Amino acid sequence: MKVVILAGGYGMRLSEETEILPKPMIEIGGKPLLWHLMKFFSTRHFNEFIVALGYKGEVIKRYFLHYPQLQSHMHVNLEKGSVDTSGGVDEDWKIDLIDTGRDTMTGGRLKRLRDRVQSTIIFTYSDGLSDINLERLLEFHRSHGKIATVTAVPPPSRFGLLEIDKDQVSSFNEKPRDSHELINGGFFVLEPDALDYIDDDSTSWEREPCERLAKDGQLMAYRHNGYWQCVDTLHELRLLRNAWSDGRAPWKIW
Repeated sequence: MKVVILAGGYGMRLSEETEILPKPMIEIGGKPLLWHLMKFFSTRHFNEFIVALGYKGEVIKRYFLHYPQLQSHMHVNLEKGSVDTSGGVDEDWKIDLIDTGRDTMTGGRLKRLRDRVQSTIIFTYSDGLSDINLERLLEFHRSHGKIATVTAVPPPSRFGLLEIDKDQVSSFNEKPRDSHELINGGFFVLEPDALDYIDDDSTSWEREPCERLAKDGQLMAYRHNGYWQCVDTLHELRLLRNAWSDGRAPWKIW
């Protein structure tokens, strides 16, 4: 099964880091965020990747074309933008690096990959890490017979929660996680027909396509209550880097 990863956004809220590097190439423990995500998938035996490139896509191409541990073991097809690491030392990955346009929206990037999607795919973003059980996610998707599944997660807490009674703090909860609200955590499972809900390059996947899928009764939610962390701010990036350096990175299952 192929894994489609969107890696083309600007990362405006991380401008201190993304002025030189695209967000997927920001490092955690000496490895790009994108590598951590792909390593997570490959550990679960998902080794075929389609990476949709945009902003500073050439940086991502250079990384995989000169991946240090695989230089003498990979076959590179520049014409098709694919990297085959099937003889690699550490990873057995097949990667298609596809330029989907600098200013294309998330849905538009998926739409441009439509001819490459002939069967069920896992689709996610390149700026979120999790310990999600992929096998259970797929089992859930296959059980309901709809064409799209989204992973629903509790929103990560950005700030501590204070309870105040007449100016006196009665409770201080640094990391409240008991919210009943759920948000889009990425990690979609899609049938090819789901991509036909996308109009063009200007379409955001999270808007009209998902709204129409929901209206048609074709979008189901898989609830994940474990670890999930996106990287939109420097604070969130520090959380991931600290978790890695402290040896408590939940997404590190290898």
